[in-house]
Amino acid sequence: MQTLYDSDTYSVTHMLANAVAADASTEAGSKMADAAPRIPTLARHGFEIVDKRSGKEVYLDGSWAELFQQHISAWQENTPTQEEVEDTLERYAELAQNPVVVH
Repeated sequence: MQTLYDSDTYSVTHMLANAVAADASTEAGSKMADAAPRIPTLARHGFEIVDKRSGKEVYLDGSWAELFQQHISAWQENTPTQEEVEDTLERYAELAQNPVVVH
């Protein structure tokens, strides 16, 4: 997990896929993993955008994440103003339906 952007209005976090099994780090887990047939896993990543004003968040994955990644790549090439970034985030935040809940 990596925070990419944080302002008074929005927060953007990149959720990285973790395909390594938790038990693979132990010796016994490694032996079992070697003996068992490998099941393909889908490594997915996504972006969580939190609209701090409304207290809602949206998680982008799949094609939505790819589209958002294109925005990030464009921002890396041409440094945008904070207003341009927030305008883009506002369009994605319109998809937000889930209230932010802290456990």
